[in-house]
Amino acid sequence: NLVAIQVITKIAIANGVKRIIIGKDGLFSTPAVSAVIREKGPVWQKAFGSFILTASHNPGGPNEDFGIKYNCENGGPAPEKLTDDIYQLTTTITSIKIATDFPTIDVSKLGSVLYTSNDGTLNVSIDVISSTEAHITLLKSIFDFNSIKTLISRPDFSFKYDCMHGVQGPYAKAFFVDEIGAPEDCLVNAIPKDDFNGGHADPNLTYARTICDLLGVDQKGLPIHGHVNEPPVFGAAADGDADRNMILGRRFFVTPSDSLAVIAAHADIIPFFNQQGGLKSVARSMPTSGAVDLVAKKLN
Repeated sequence: NLVAIQVITKIAIANGVKRIIIGKDGLFSTPAVSAVIREKGPVWQKAFGSFILTASHNPGGPNEDFGIKYNCENGGPAPEKLTDDIYQLTTTITSIKIATDFPTIDVSKLGSVLYTSNDGTLNVSIDVISSTEAHITLLKSIFDFNSIKTLISRPDFSFKYDCMHGVQGPYAKAFFVDEIGAPEDCLVNAIPKDDFNGGHADPNLTYARTICDLLGVDQKGLPIHGHVNEPPVFGAAADGDADRNMILGRRFFVTPSDSLAVIAAHADIIPFFNQQGGLKSVARSMPTSGAVDLVAKKLN
């Protein structure tokens, strides 16, 4: 939300923030924000937190397509104690400081701009950085890009990736097309839209019908037959801020709560885990299925 970015920036400056980092075109996925907070240096430039503008889990705005999340200095979401404290502060605020005269930031151009107040007493640095660079660099330290390239070049493999007009479009292109060499038509709905192009960017069998229909899966997760051409072998979709996904096979639906079990079962071929002596443990939340328990039992 380009309007909200300008407003948040002006409020931050009025409250003494000296350096602000913004993703190009105002786009940053939640995983990419985490990567920038944790990985970006030097130390004196490290962010102590981030506002993420997303309707994921906390819909607001006129059409419930806008919300705000806050990530802390460790790159993770704000703990409940912090959000409770923030809420308590909202009950006592009587006015909001805002630097109304601060110029509009051009988030379409990469680079750092140093702004100085009229009296010369205040400097503020605005850094517009690549939305994808830090995230792709981190992915290279986790996954085997060459093996993925080999996979997608096989004649018996085909795939589609649905970005649902959310923030994931530039990341999908940077990874699948620019890094891995996949054809650009492997991407579906890859242009980010403020209103998700009128859709609801939730990757499930109800709302992600584009990818489900392409892969041959109905609203109950059952196979659809009768395609003129066989569906792709693999498919996936990401939600609006790209921190949740849905995985599909040809006419096959992978229950999201089983994803952790799939990763745990094959963690030995993921370089990040393999180079550290293997996967030591996993933690599952309440909605995660018991499949990971069975994987852990077999591995032990």
